[in-house]
Amino acid sequence: MNDKKADILKCGRELFSTKGFKDTNIAEITKMAGIATGTFYNYYPSKDKLFMEIYLEENVKLKKEIMESVHLEDSPLNVMKEIMFLNLQGMASNPILKEWYNRDVFTRIEQSFREEKGLESVDFLYDSFVEIVKKWQREGKVRNDIEAEMIMAIFSSLVTIETHKEEIGIKYFPQVLEYLAEFTMKGLMDCSDKE
Repeated sequence: MNDKKADILKCGRELFSTKGFKDTNIAEITKMAGIATGTFYNYYPSKDKLFMEIYLEENVKLKKEIMESVHLEDSPLNVMKEIMFLNLQGMASNPILKEWYNRDVFTRIEQSFREEKGLESVDFLYDSFVEIVKKWQREGKVRNDIEAEMIMAIFSSLVTIETHKEEIGIKYFPQVLEYLAEFTMKGLMDCSDKE
């Protein structure tokens, strides 16, 4: 039973990676998996749900790789820049995660992400990073007059700004993102008179 689900996941991942979400259909997935279309629906109610499961797995994998490669003892500014760079690079190089930037697909992914509690899938990242922020606060590296959770919300807003790069302008986006990260981190690292 689990073998069929694993086959659907494997074939779905392969097709979504090569053809994209929009150009992949259930019939292709089931044909590649060697199962009947009805069998697909025993495991997934829709193509969207299959894609979301694959997307969440890929997202968790990327976030774990980022946390394992970041030099957390570096300055908060450098840590955030490194995380943002690695996240951008990882999203852009992974065809599944890249769908986040596809305007036609984005609203469906975002809605499914919220419905499937996608944020909970990266709680490990949030929990470990909020502890790093609290450590920085204890060490006087970042402001402690702002709750660590609010600082995490600020970081999240920096990461999600990527979905608006067309409005910002592709030509300016990388530099705008770098400046926003720098200005934000310098503001958070300005601990004078804020305790």
